[in-house]
Amino acid sequence: MKVLVVEDDKKLSGFIRKGLEAEGFVVDLCDHGDEGFTLAKTKSYDAIVLDIMLPGRDGLSILRNLRERSIETPVIVLTARGSLNERLDGLNLGADDYMAKPFYVEELAARLRVVTRRSGEEGKSILSNGSVSLNLMTREVKVEGSPVELTSREFALLSYLVRSAGRVYSRAQICEHVWNYHFDPATNIVDVYIQKLRKKLDVASGGSIIETVRGVGYRARRDPT
Repeated sequence: MKVLVVEDDKKLSGFIRKGLEAEGFVVDLCDHGDEGFTLAKTKSYDAIVLDIMLPGRDGLSILRNLRERSIETPVIVLTARGSLNERLDGLNLGADDYMAKPFYVEELAARLRVVTRRSGEEGKSILSNGSVSLNLMTREVKVEGSPVELTSREFALLSYLVRSAGRVYSRAQICEHVWNYHFDPATNIVDVYIQKLRKKLDVASGGSIIETVRGVGYRARRDPT
């Protein structure tokens, strides 16, 4: 799950990133409202954690403009403790949840899973593709009902491809979403992890769920055999 955190307190945002990454999330950080709005409207995120008090655009302005553009990415608003008006304003503008500072990052992770589960197709707790199923809440993978052990990075890669089965993703897109950094043409990290997934899944399923599109990238097959 890829999350954008817009928070100008760098100590707090670093704490959030460390905690969410430990829970298996991929996290982008931003400390300015204008940049946060640009990222939120131009890049794909599963959820956004949005502080209200920001330099540049404030959080409520960002939220209002996202909803006016019909961008329905789930948003959790961060507010000062006891600030009822801020919480109400955020919820009325389309926030999916709010958290008052200070908070436990484990609770934030749990709330992120809840709001993404509510949000529709991308929030489904179970993803299925042929004989392969993924539980996004428990992070369990089964092939024909039998469990298959994946690392957190392998799970992130597989779920990214299976969410949009049939869609081709370039190595650069995969690298940015799963590893959270820009693609280096000299690296073969994506290919290595694809091979690892195939080795684990294909043995169990008897066929390949991940298809290579030469010169482009990879995709999860719609109906692997």
